[in-house]
Amino acid sequence: MRVIRALFVPAALVVSVTAASADITGFIGSTTSPTNRPARGFAVGAGILVVGFEFEYSDTAEDADAGAPALRTGMGNVLLQTPVPIAGIQPYFTTGGGGYRERLGSDATTHVGLNTGGGAKISLVGPLRVRLDYRVFRLNGSPRVNVVHRLYAGANLAF
Repeated sequence: MRVIRALFVPAALVVSVTAASADITGFIGSTTSPTNRPARGFAVGAGILVVGFEFEYSDTAEDADAGAPALRTGMGNVLLQTPVPIAGIQPYFTTGGGGYRERLGSDATTHVGLNTGGGAKISLVGPLRVRLDYRVFRLNGSPRVNVVHRLYAGANLAF
């Protein structure tokens, strides 16, 4: 009986393990605080069932006339998501932290920040998806803008 259990338990674990998934996203969007400015970047992530992890880099353009600084962020995030798409849509919630650099003219601030947001990955064809995302960044240190909002759309490739 012990031999059967010794063989059955590892076999059951192997059968029940779901394969990990990964994806990459290239995006364009808008940072809306304090004014609308173009943002672009990429995200690389991996997940198992409902938990995922990603690294995201974003670059927002400066608008000197409006006094809106350029913003570069590099964030590591945890995602909570549905394990499979529902009607072709996989919603998610994300939170994380990392570094940022805010620059307006020759004045620059580099520090750490947090972000929270959510979105959806919408299936198109095969592994190609559209990703829609909204984030709120809370920047520490002495930035010109402490709370930054960003909205983007991107092409997402699952593998």
